[in-house]
Amino acid sequence: MASNSHVVPTLVVTGAHPKLYNHDLAPTAPEGRTWGVFSLFAMWMSDVHSVGGYTFAASLFFLGLTGWQVLISMLVGITAVYFLMNLIGRPSLRYGIPYPVVARIAFGVMGANLAAVVRGVVGIVWYGVQTYFASKAVQVLVVTLLPSAAELTHNNILGLSTLAWFSFLFMWAFQLVIFLSGMERIRRFIDFCGPVVYVVMFALAAWMLWQTGFSSLSLQLSPPAATAGATVGVMANAAMLIVAYFAALLLNFGDFARFGKNEAAMKMGNLLGLPVNFLVFSIITVIVTAGTLKVFGEAIMDPVLIVERIGNPVVVILGSVTFIVATMGINIVANFVSPAYDIANLYPERINFRLGGLITSVLSVLVCPWLFVASPQAITLFVSIFGAVLGPMFGIMVADYYLVKRQVIPVDDLYTMSPDGAFHYDGGWNFKALIALAVSGALSIGLSLFGAYGLIPNVGDWGWLIGAATGALVYRGLAGQASPALAMRAGE
Repeated sequence: MASNSHVVPTLVVTGAHPKLYNHDLAPTAPEGRTWGVFSLFAMWMSDVHSVGGYTFAASLFFLGLTGWQVLISMLVGITAVYFLMNLIGRPSLRYGIPYPVVARIAFGVMGANLAAVVRGVVGIVWYGVQTYFASKAVQVLVVTLLPSAAELTHNNILGLSTLAWFSFLFMWAFQLVIFLSGMERIRRFIDFCGPVVYVVMFALAAWMLWQTGFSSLSLQLSPPAATAGATVGVMANAAMLIVAYFAALLLNFGDFARFGKNEAAMKMGNLLGLPVNFLVFSIITVIVTAGTLKVFGEAIMDPVLIVERIGNPVVVILGSVTFIVATMGINIVANFVSPAYDIANLYPERINFRLGGLITSVLSVLVCPWLFVASPQAITLFVSIFGAVLGPMFGIMVADYYLVKRQVIPVDDLYTMSPDGAFHYDGGWNFKALIALAVSGALSIGLSLFGAYGLIPNVGDWGWLIGAATGALVYRGLAGQASPALAMRAGE
């Protein structure tokens, strides 16, 4: 075990193959399980309390539902997310292993690289996008503090102005310094991010209520659906949108659960951070958004634009800094940690978590996220091809762990290339899992494309659930039951 205070203690796996093992991929030691209820709660606050999370929550109130109908849909969707997170987090919590190592259970010690690459690509792209969004807040902050800097916004260098480039590179480097300091420092940072954003959001909501008055504020921001049947359908779609919003973390929550103190702490942290926190944040969001209708004459769903429109330099500075911090929080939780582990899993002999994180950060710039977000077609294709297979992978992994392996795992076999290893399958690949992924992934991608291009309205909202269910069913049918020898190898 390492003695460096910045390195999380891990267990030594005797005979581990160097292609499958390094310190960051090894099981977390008991003394390294420092994430209690508050740390997991704060992690979810960091994930939800972002500019993207704000915009997403506000958009649900424009679906043609009354305020209480939206809240019911939110409760159903986020409660489903809560239970699904507990399912995917349990193997990592029990054995102290990150997502790419958990993926070896179902896909094989080599096949897990495919699952890691897909999740890693999603994380890298969104890491760049979120960094770009945060850099826009940096630009607002610079112009507020130094008005003459606005002159640097009138040129164009590869799609960005001089000030935009400065803001983006500053945000990129600032994040990197914090992110590369290790998981314990990351835990402390996200313990800070979520609560700070809440303070500012509560203040913004209070200001809106003071400007508009409590009695004149409505939570219904769009005309209601025409019929009761249509209303139920829209509510169901809203609930599924929430599940899809958390699709990435529904795959790699184990990267954080592995540090949990125990299952009770994980469940309580998830309960506070998901159903409770998500609903409270959504209510604050709609209060602020509804307030902008009355105060500014239009619904503004970008909180950075709201603080800009208020016009007070102190408010602009405070708001910009807050949303920079918020974006860094979600970038850690959803977009940095997973690719860092996933890239390390590809070549653990040479790449550890820190180097994997550095590679993630560099690749996120090469994506040119400012061009990516400017192209709806690019976003549609990316989400359809990569995002749509996250559900099938979740379904396969959960079905394998709970229905096939029956939660019995010989941990040492996750780190061996021996043909006798339980997860060696056929040359390190579990082709039954790959067949299930191909079938369910094709279905999920097809549904996503149909929905994105309007060929079948709203079907894309259900792509994650249909893909996950199909992946689980096909894999369960192909895999059969695990052999009794597996339990004997696990010593259970």
